[in-house]
Amino acid sequence: MKLNNQFLRLHSHYGHTEETEVTLDELAAALDCTHRNAMIIVNKMAQHGWISWTSHRGRGRRSSLQFLVQPEEIAVQSVMQSINRKDFKRTFDQISIHARSSSLQDRLQGWLLTYFGHHSEIRSDKQIDTLRLPIREQLHTFDPLYMNLLAESFVSSHVFDGLARRMNNSNEILPNIAHAWDVDQARTRWTFFLRKEILFHNGKIMTAADVVYSLDRLIHSSRRTLYSFIFKQIRSVRAINPTTVIIDLEEPSELFLPFLCTSRAAIVPKDLDQIGEALFGTRPIGSGPFKVAQMNESICVLEVFTPYFQGRAHLDRVEIVHVPWGMKNDPADHLLPFHVMQGQAWDGEAVWSQIHSEASVRKFITCNTKKAGPLTDPTVRARILACLRDDSTASASSGDQGDQPNSIGTLQIATIPPYKQDAEAVAAGLEKHGYACHVVFISPEDFKGMIRLESDLILFSLLRDQDEQLRLFDLYLTIAEHVEPHTRVDIERLLHTVKQSPDAKEREQGLARIQDQLIQENQLHILYEKPVQTAYLPSVRGVTFNSQGWVDLRNIWFPSN
Repeated sequence: MKLNNQFLRLHSHYGHTEETEVTLDELAAALDCTHRNAMIIVNKMAQHGWISWTSHRGRGRRSSLQFLVQPEEIAVQSVMQSINRKDFKRTFDQISIHARSSSLQDRLQGWLLTYFGHHSEIRSDKQIDTLRLPIREQLHTFDPLYMNLLAESFVSSHVFDGLARRMNNSNEILPNIAHAWDVDQARTRWTFFLRKEILFHNGKIMTAADVVYSLDRLIHSSRRTLYSFIFKQIRSVRAINPTTVIIDLEEPSELFLPFLCTSRAAIVPKDLDQIGEALFGTRPIGSGPFKVAQMNESICVLEVFTPYFQGRAHLDRVEIVHVPWGMKNDPADHLLPFHVMQGQAWDGEAVWSQIHSEASVRKFITCNTKKAGPLTDPTVRARILACLRDDSTASASSGDQGDQPNSIGTLQIATIPPYKQDAEAVAAGLEKHGYACHVVFISPEDFKGMIRLESDLILFSLLRDQDEQLRLFDLYLTIAEHVEPHTRVDIERLLHTVKQSPDAKEREQGLARIQDQLIQENQLHILYEKPVQTAYLPSVRGVTFNSQGWVDLRNIWFPSN
């Protein structure tokens, strides 16, 4: 590995000609080493057949150096060695360094595509099936309380289970850790009956005490997390016996049971098995079909949890690798990062199957009218949002309103780092019409805080999946914090009605009325919406989706060759 990099370094200095005259001292300076080590390195390269070196003795005499192989060959070898050692950070650092060479980039990416997908081997007379998936989001934590990213929730959904679950591709809610439940006439007291002898990954049996701990941990957290509007309405959680839990709500909420199906409501072991919150995020212990065997900034390795109470998964191992850039010819380049199933080298001609889940991703902009400034004027908002639609009305005269672009100052756009491209496109669209813009990036942890409320425009994303009503409820609560007072009152009134409606269709209609009002008042503009798709080769079997539109790894399998 080191010799490969030394060759590439030497080639960058002297590879511009077929043959060059150079002194050993000059080589030592180029390699940043001693005269003696330079001689050792040169001899090794010559032995490998990488260079031809004709030495001319005598101080100051110049020797002849000729390169016999192309740097692409050595770089590919280096990358292969790194990835075979699972040294992914070095791998992608090297690819970035050599990205200036299009031929090298094509070769490296082509080889990398053969690395991902399904791989099978025999160990101790057993067939071990491994699926390697690339993701573009770096994984930080799988702790249900702390995770913020879709990719983290994707992994977490395979490591943890909740009291209930949604049927794949259906809105029906099914038993999970709880095999049954009752609710009183007021719909504020819920009694859950747990399955017996469900095992955590550490071999301990789950009990009602673990359920109480998991929910209490959410209730008493000071974090502003997704769906906090639900669990902050829990008055108490009590264990009646090892298999029975009673949950009392402050008021009826028809979104409570759907919330229990989400990754946020996953059940963790009491006291996090004594390992502490700092470690639990990367060394989680759940009861799901896979357990985390390895986790770092580059890779997460999942191994099958054989005693899983709903049946063993078909796969034995899943390697999820952080790939920080898109791959040329990657059919999922425009999709969510983990929706790729690859079973052979991608050559641009392979027959891929496409399958759609019911999920889609919507990006949109909202106006912060709580901030004193130009966007408190509905005419200004209308003109700015018209610019994003590229409307002809955007360029209409509005001198009477005093809202010419150069009169309102710089508009600040707030979003999170993964939406950089969208935010910059919005800024460019507004600047084309004369509005100066400044984009600020806020971490997902801080996005619901005060920094967002200091901006003029806020770029959001919404995953429209089977949890869409939960997500919309949470979203509109957030938007209500930065809209005009009369609009906030309307939103909160409609949300209260939605929460108490037992009819899913009525809840959908109530949420749609909020969206319509925000659009009519030029408080919200939808940028675009894209479906979530999965590309996979015919060798992949059992491709299904969970409630959030993600591939369910527990059902994936591959026929024997």
